[in-house]
Amino acid sequence: MSTSPSSSPGTPAGISAPAYRPRRSVLYMPAANERALEKARGIPADALILDLEDAVAPDAKDAARERACAKVAEQAYGGREVTIRVNALDTRWHADDLRAAAAAGPDAVVVPKISCAQDVHAVEKSLQAAGAPDRTMIWAMVETPVAMLHAEEIARASQRLAVLVMGTNDLANELHAEHVPGRAPLLPGLGLCLLAARAAGVAILDGVFNDIRDLDGFEAECLQGRQLGFDGKTLIHPGQVEPCNRAFAPTDVALEEARNIVAVWEEALASGRGVATVNGRMIENLHVDNARRIIAVSRAIEELDREAAARAAAH
Repeated sequence: MSTSPSSSPGTPAGISAPAYRPRRSVLYMPAANERALEKARGIPADALILDLEDAVAPDAKDAARERACAKVAEQAYGGREVTIRVNALDTRWHADDLRAAAAAGPDAVVVPKISCAQDVHAVEKSLQAAGAPDRTMIWAMVETPVAMLHAEEIARASQRLAVLVMGTNDLANELHAEHVPGRAPLLPGLGLCLLAARAAGVAILDGVFNDIRDLDGFEAECLQGRQLGFDGKTLIHPGQVEPCNRAFAPTDVALEEARNIVAVWEEALASGRGVATVNGRMIENLHVDNARRIIAVSRAIEELDREAAARAAAH
């Protein structure tokens, strides 16, 4: 579970990291496609990224921006986290994207090609100048070798920064690496960003899986991402949502063990014992903290899943 990231000069008063929200599955939706945006109402993704960047042709950028902001303003997707991916800082659309997003007030703006803390500060300054509400956070896409090497400073750059998003396609391209099962060429960069996110207390999302027909490969990559420590995964197709949700949710076995650890620990404390064991294994504070995290994650997922089921029934 994320904790509050470090503050930085110029951070608006009152901004702090929000309470834990499930981000098992985070689905990119092309904001130029009205039909896709409507379909998203019934897709059980934990969070949505309404995309103004890669999925939108240059001549459709303005219309996509208006459409995405309208969906945010009308709260079209219930209680889910809804974000807008703006175009990169060095593009001619970036400033207009940020101004419009700030007025619409999404849960976050997702910003591609963040390379250093100064990039985060520039986005933060633009959001403040445009009157973005405090609740609108920054999700920084880290997708270049430079970003990997600056991951910690990026993660600590602002209290508006809530999530690091891995851009694995761009990273592989810049490394001249091949896309191979197990992602060995990308593991150093993934590891650096995971370390940075956990050190700074922000969430981190794994990158996309490109072959929507390869379900076995996708599920294997979800399992790898969960084992590495990612909070969830960004997705490019609705068919990836449900297997991703399963992969990043606590298993029944893990949840039962977590509840048992907490119960045994609390019983030991109540009886004045400073030591507890579960299944022959010594339990310490760190085990109890992790068990409580798993229980809290499971509860948040259950609540979100109930809302998703109700939304799907309505559509």
